[in-house]
Amino acid sequence: MTTTGEPKAKSSTPPRGKQPGPPRRPGDVIFSGAAKGAGVLILAILAAVAIFLLVNAWPAISTPTDELSESVHWIKEGDSLLDYVGPLVFGTVLAALIALIIATPVAIAVALFISHYAPRKLAQIFGYVIDLLAAIPSVVYGLWGALWLMPQMFPVFEWLSEYLGFIPIFQGPAASPPRTILTAGIVLAVMILPIITAVSREVFLQTPTLHREAALALGATRWEMIRMAVLPFGRSGIISAAMLGLGRALGETMAVAMVLSPGFVYSFFILQAGQQQNIAANIALKFPESSGLGVNVLIFTGLVLFAITLLVNMIARWIVSRRAEFSGAN
Repeated sequence: MTTTGEPKAKSSTPPRGKQPGPPRRPGDVIFSGAAKGAGVLILAILAAVAIFLLVNAWPAISTPTDELSESVHWIKEGDSLLDYVGPLVFGTVLAALIALIIATPVAIAVALFISHYAPRKLAQIFGYVIDLLAAIPSVVYGLWGALWLMPQMFPVFEWLSEYLGFIPIFQGPAASPPRTILTAGIVLAVMILPIITAVSREVFLQTPTLHREAALALGATRWEMIRMAVLPFGRSGIISAAMLGLGRALGETMAVAMVLSPGFVYSFFILQAGQQQNIAANIALKFPESSGLGVNVLIFTGLVLFAITLLVNMIARWIVSRRAEFSGAN
């Protein structure tokens, strides 16, 4: 016996494992492809720069020490390539650390003033000024440091040498004019101050309003609210801003070349001239007179600077990710 009835309606639910995704509009496809292409292009450019530096630095790396000192007149006899680049790395890192130590607390204080203390109109004016300072060319900072800052800092350096000379880094005599690594560090600190301030300000402004209002409702003062709510929230952003400023300080050229008397020794005496030099300024000063193997030596120092900058950024990313994981776990 056969029965007739309406045919069963097909289920609109697709089988498991074949769930439909969101609709793919042409704009989404174009944007996704452009984003992926930009990411691949950045990696390709980075790899191309690394390969270029390595290929052009290889003649200097593979040249024996005796031939190297004979071909490149600014390398002392008997010094290897590492003996030459070592003091440059030391001076580069030292100047950048001095700048970071000076600039970071000031930048955080300015960012907190703009975001939580200053009236709205005054905060807008300060924000515009900070953004403009970040756009000033480095040669202008170099002129300011050479023509105005150095004469003003000499009495300060004398005072540091006289009264704090028992601390090794302040041992004198103070150089006159003070073309020292400390002067270069101060100029670099002024240069990276707007970058750290701008990034920190934007991070502080992103603090959830409920967090700030909850702290104030519990009776916290404005500073206690900042200490308990704003600074913990913005810690990873502060680290990112500081590392961004450190990256610029590591690669700065003209400002350092204009205020620093070059030297090639390992020395923490920051008040004495002729002690340190950084890699970027050394390349700028030596490149016009270099040829042949000398160019390869300078490219090798550029490769070392490239590696240092890449390492700093990798460490910064690791610190920020660790902070994010720790905050998420809590």
